[in-house]
Amino acid sequence: MAKDVVAEEGRRRRRPTRQGTVLSERLIVETALRMVREHGSAGLSARRLGAALGADPSTLYRYFDGMDGLTLAIGEELIGRALAGWVPTGRWREDLRSLGLRIHGAYLAHPQAALLTASRVTGRPREIAADEAILASLRGAGFEDVDAVRIYHAYIDQSLAFAALDAGALALSEKARDSDEDRWESTYARLPAQEYPNIAATAGLLAARMPHSAYPVALEMLLDAAERELGGGGGDGGGEQSDPHPGGPCPGAGSRRSVRS
Repeated sequence: MAKDVVAEEGRRRRRPTRQGTVLSERLIVETALRMVREHGSAGLSARRLGAALGADPSTLYRYFDGMDGLTLAIGEELIGRALAGWVPTGRWREDLRSLGLRIHGAYLAHPQAALLTASRVTGRPREIAADEAILASLRGAGFEDVDAVRIYHAYIDQSLAFAALDAGALALSEKARDSDEDRWESTYARLPAQEYPNIAATAGLLAARMPHSAYPVALEMLLDAAERELGGGGGDGGGEQSDPHPGGPCPGAGSRRSVRS
């Protein structure tokens, strides 16, 4: 049976740990982030974290509902770092662009933690604040609620999906990452034009672009589509008509909000 999480005021240690520090949720999360960065998610355990903090591993369960609770707290910390210092301007497109880039950047600063948390829903204050801010931007711009939710869903899943994808590349060894990037020149650029005319025609452009994240471009494409919809200029029509599954996600699909098939 899971141990009860103790309220903040009741779980503070009266004495410092063996390393002379006083435990707090923030200290534990920051230490866990460092461990994940250095050893990957497989290197994070209550025993190792307790040793790093100079505390008994069981003490951690006074702060978090098991290691899964700690994982959610790590995700909450990354979202919090994205929100830190962000102030909405009231211009919806500018606000969503800047917040999206902040979220993407905050996760890429901790690629191993991004892989661990990008698909999770924390339900904690800073995640809720981010979701509220995104929906406020969309509804404030004039989108109907059904459209605001649809665009929010695409926006946040796009941000986190690219964060996970790009984090996966950053989490590779430098040798593996360099090898992957080099293939655009060592393999693709050398393909015979007769057999692969389109790759051959664009090989130089592919080699220059593909090692970089496509997130900024994808984000602009999403915002362009949303702006056209808002102005009534969407090629396929706006509102629910442009969503093949207005009542929910595509059957069999998964996202941060639903991983059920």
